[in-house]
Amino acid sequence: MGIMSVEVPDSEELLRLQSLVTYDAPNGQGRGGVRHLSCVLPALSAAIGHPVPTAMHADPERLRETLGLPTASSAIVVMVDGLGFWNLAMRRGHAPYLRSLIDESVNMHPISTCYPSTTVAAMSTFGTGTCPGLTGMTGYTQLNTETGQMSQLIQFKEAIAPERLQTQPTVFERLRDQGVRVTSSGLPKFAASPLTRAAFRGADYVSNVLPNDRVMAACDAARTPGLTYLYIRDADKTGHNYGWNSDKWIGAFERIDAQLAAVRRNAPKGTLIVVTADHGMIATDPDRRIDIAAEPRLAQGVAAVGGEPRAVMLYAQPGEDPEDIVERWRDRLGDHALVRTRRQAIDEGAYGQVEPRVEPMIGDVLVSAAGRTTIVDSRIQSDKATRLPSVHGSQTMVEMDVPLLIDMA
Repeated sequence: MGIMSVEVPDSEELLRLQSLVTYDAPNGQGRGGVRHLSCVLPALSAAIGHPVPTAMHADPERLRETLGLPTASSAIVVMVDGLGFWNLAMRRGHAPYLRSLIDESVNMHPISTCYPSTTVAAMSTFGTGTCPGLTGMTGYTQLNTETGQMSQLIQFKEAIAPERLQTQPTVFERLRDQGVRVTSSGLPKFAASPLTRAAFRGADYVSNVLPNDRVMAACDAARTPGLTYLYIRDADKTGHNYGWNSDKWIGAFERIDAQLAAVRRNAPKGTLIVVTADHGMIATDPDRRIDIAAEPRLAQGVAAVGGEPRAVMLYAQPGEDPEDIVERWRDRLGDHALVRTRRQAIDEGAYGQVEPRVEPMIGDVLVSAAGRTTIVDSRIQSDKATRLPSVHGSQTMVEMDVPLLIDMA
């Protein structure tokens, strides 16, 4: 039998807006379905013999079987921030370990992340096995419904407290309540960060500054049955600063591959290893940068701007009809973006199941960028933030498709 490899679509297809993913579907049919980021931890809980159902996924064992996860007493799941499936596939020549995994039939097809395809929404979707409409984490910036001010959900600036905003139990908490060992290995500064408290509370956190020490801590923890979580942020951080296709990003990617190979070498024999990501990244085009501050017609009727450059949320001024904002934005952006009201997006299932308390946190109008377009607002964002070389958040293949790579030590 010949060696199979992933075939990468052309750039036009990768950057075309895709239909929204579903959070579940019979027999895993359709885009998303069982092959969704929200399914990974519930499936892993079944793999280690302690199935944890969630508000979105009632049958963890079905998820395990459909995703192809073998059973094991101990598992390590690695979240590589920003390493989309197609980013990986297009640079696979720099990553011998990841290349060996992605060429296996069980790993050759991506799973889907949530909408918006951004860290705060995806991390909480992953950690709880649910969706942004339940976690209340719907974008990088969103309305704080308690104060009426805009909040930022990486550091939770001006935000509702993590435990009050994100009220879904995490899979880590549910496992801990069953008496299962759950360990998180990461940087010291993330040990009690607001995002950790929102999305990953319940694990015993082991802090180490050096990447190799974090890898070894994860492998040491895996000697006891249970679940171990390892977070690697370098692909996302380097992509935002230098571009995902830059030499610096490739260097970071090579180091990530070395860390993952070290997990494989040092994990106890029989440990299940799963590598995934929260989103992919696109390279931006400066000529397709739209600044709301420079276009009064786009700012008309808009009280506040949230979200991120690829998934903008517009909050209407009192008395303003969101449909009027939609019409103005559609006239200006044409096929450069998908523009819809909050009601339309919710009815289409963009945020999964949506609690009434979460609905007003979402913008009245949502704008999902296509191609390499970015939408910024220089009135409220720094010049650097409006000119990042790589970003994410929209519903293109390169942003929404993430890896689910399965290995066994």
